[in-house]
Amino acid sequence: MKFDELDAKMRVFETAHDICVLPKVFMVARLDGRSFTRLTKEVHQFEAPFDERMREMMVETTKHLMNCGFDVVFGYTQSDEISLLLSPEIKTFDRKLRKFNSVLAGEASAKFSLLLGDLGCFDCRISELPTVNLVCDYFRWRNEDAHRNSLNAWCYWTLRKEGKTVRQATKTLEKMSVADKNELLFQRGINFNDLPLWQKRGTGLYWETYEKEAVNKLTGEKVLATRRRIKVDYELPMRDDYSKFIESFL
Repeated sequence: MKFDELDAKMRVFETAHDICVLPKVFMVARLDGRSFTRLTKEVHQFEAPFDERMREMMVETTKHLMNCGFDVVFGYTQSDEISLLLSPEIKTFDRKLRKFNSVLAGEASAKFSLLLGDLGCFDCRISELPTVNLVCDYFRWRNEDAHRNSLNAWCYWTLRKEGKTVRQATKTLEKMSVADKNELLFQRGINFNDLPLWQKRGTGLYWETYEKEAVNKLTGEKVLATRRRIKVDYELPMRDDYSKFIESFL
């Protein structure tokens, strides 16, 4: 059997289940770290519940994903997850889901591992969202998830640092209301409302243009050139303002 015939015969087993996202449908990629609680709290013992070193590694990994060949218009990271809003016009890999999932997960895992100096693995899944409202709802969902997780993490690790075991701390927080959790922290001198916004709402990354002095190669004259760079936003807007903010990228 000639190679071309063998190639055609076997290739179908790789591509038979290829799914391509329809044109104009919005795509959001979400990447999650695998076993990151153990990796960051036990193996490397980052500060709990939040550590700026971990935050910056997630930010740098998100920057890398926005610069590795995909048209990403907005990146968002909180805890051990990253969400990427892809341009609705993106045509990379003919919009094949398996390629997006595998390449993005590989790029994130490689970059984070280099930053950490240890193995850090991500998975990836794509949300296919047909309307702008659903895109806004997606990022509102992750934003609210960050807020809920932040409150729980602050309560849990505050109790752990007081000497409570994993089971005791978990049991204490069971069925507690949001108000009760805020009060638990307040009684220990921690006002949850005063904590840094990035801990409660995550971090956004998006492109901005700026002017930079350059030299015209033909005339030798100094000119202002327009360049593009990624802005890291540690104080994202909230609620309806956040929806309008996300909509501005579309």
